[in-house]
Amino acid sequence: MGKTVSYLEMTAPGELRPAEAVAGLGLARLDRSSPLVRTVQARVGADYGWDSATRTEDQWEAKIRAHPLRQYWLVTHEREPAGVAYLEPQPGGDVEIVAFGLLPAYVGKGLGGYALTLALRQAWDTEPVEAEALRRVWLHTCSQDHPNALRSYEKRGLRRYRVEVE
Repeated sequence: MGKTVSYLEMTAPGELRPAEAVAGLGLARLDRSSPLVRTVQARVGADYGWDSATRTEDQWEAKIRAHPLRQYWLVTHEREPAGVAYLEPQPGGDVEIVAFGLLPAYVGKGLGGYALTLALRQAWDTEPVEAEALRRVWLHTCSQDHPNALRSYEKRGLRRYRVEVE
């Protein structure tokens, strides 16, 4: 059987079902030139076969240049890197969460739901591109990501709108 890719969306900030707050967990904006953009995402995705885990420096530079509007957010716990939440505003009022996940040391510790809550709130606070207001936040996940990813996204209020089998 192939890989299943699920696309999920939220069309209003009020659809967010926030997780209980976790003390010490936050988001910190990273400058696109920060080495943490590359290293943390690569470590988050290594166990799931993300391309970022094997990208060369030249490939990273090309990727960053190709996405000038992408925002790089570091999930922090007690001010230490704990994961990533990368957001990309798109024309028409969409914001894509292009990367979200926790470092292996933070998985299974009850942080993911609130980290996702913070990422979704930040996405809804993003300035719209070529639109007067944001109309949706979306992301995709696949059957090779963490086994709880899809359930966690739906628990926060994201709805599946398309499923593909590759």
